[in-house]
Amino acid sequence: MQSSNRQSEFARRRRQLARMVGKGGIVIIPTAVEKTRNNDVHYDFRSDSDFHYLTGFQEPEAVAVLVPGRPQAEYVLFVRDRDPARETWDGKRAGPEGATRDYGADDAFPIGDIDDILPGLMESCSRVYYTMGLNPDFDQRVIGWVNGLKAQARAGVHPPQEFVALDHPLHDMRLYKSTFELGLMRRSAKIAVEGHKRAMRFTQPGRMEYEVMAELVHEFRRNNADTSYHPIVGGGANSCILHYRENNQELKDGDLLLIDAGCEYGMYASDITRTFPVNGRYTPEQRAVYEVVLEAQYAAIEKVKPGNHWNDPHDAAVRAITQGLVRIGLLKGKVPNLIRDGAYKQWFMHRTGHWLGMDVHDVGDYKVGDEWRVLEPGMVMTVEPGLYIPAGSKGVPKRWWNIGVRIEDDVAVTKGGYEVLTDGLVKEPDDIERLMRSA
Repeated sequence: MQSSNRQSEFARRRRQLARMVGKGGIVIIPTAVEKTRNNDVHYDFRSDSDFHYLTGFQEPEAVAVLVPGRPQAEYVLFVRDRDPARETWDGKRAGPEGATRDYGADDAFPIGDIDDILPGLMESCSRVYYTMGLNPDFDQRVIGWVNGLKAQARAGVHPPQEFVALDHPLHDMRLYKSTFELGLMRRSAKIAVEGHKRAMRFTQPGRMEYEVMAELVHEFRRNNADTSYHPIVGGGANSCILHYRENNQELKDGDLLLIDAGCEYGMYASDITRTFPVNGRYTPEQRAVYEVVLEAQYAAIEKVKPGNHWNDPHDAAVRAITQGLVRIGLLKGKVPNLIRDGAYKQWFMHRTGHWLGMDVHDVGDYKVGDEWRVLEPGMVMTVEPGLYIPAGSKGVPKRWWNIGVRIEDDVAVTKGGYEVLTDGLVKEPDDIERLMRSA
């Protein structure tokens, strides 16, 4: 999408938020703070998601301000000033001129002037929309600006009287993906799919988990994407550790490999999990567990449609998982009773999905009041049931031990039902075996 269209998208979002805030409100959003990795080396900078959602501006040390109805300038950016010496070391800066020219700001100022200018923008605004707690140092600055205005009340200054949590209206906006956003998410999904295919073809006994991870990362980076979270590449017993991170063990013949990995493209995340045999062929027990999880995922995805509730896919997965566990002999009893008693939780201990967007675990309420949220077009979620049977599981024969299976896809709610954004990646066991043989 061309730059002008990108800026139109950000402008549309600002207009929508301005309508929600209304005249008399002021929105203040700082970007993320640069974080030190070691000594004087920083982690790669990533803009705060809320800040980027409204601005598209990706430099550090920036603050966006929105003052609906202000005649001079509704949208103001505070950014780093141009500095040829620092730009020689750290790269080009937009500066205030670039902030207005290239990023749609009505006005822009050097970040060093914010203490002098922002209190004046706050004056006569009755409500400050701001997210407390993310940046304690900036929290204190905002409070200080308000208190400074209150101290001038006898001089006729009208300070804000109310703080309003910005994350409530803004995160509700972010929950509904636009056509523009869905395009980026499809691209992110496609890149992640190719990364998983590459990892499947590369995997064989004797290779290391980190070597497989390197294949994923290579595919991401060659497509101008980065990891959206640290990949989970867990073979054998490690497949039963939900948030396994070490990725440093040798892959063994006869074991499963669980890969949970996604990429971030254009600030939008994908999130995929596949589980496959290191040697390219499932054992009977591995296939049996895999097929239970696959049936649960299919059942859950079928519940992703407008009018259903957030929890409907999870309930469908729980039913299918419990039925499958009874069928393969790992649970005994009547399915309704087993579900009521939570018998499945010994091996399926997590929810079936989460919102997906700019953040992997994206913003948005899962309940409205006491009720699960109704699914609507534009929402995007993961669907990821799993079963994890670690060694030593009580009452479970050894042939089932160290079988950890999770299958995860990214699913968008559409007007007519759903779209699986990651459907380019095989998940039927026969298809996985065929793909691995094609290496």
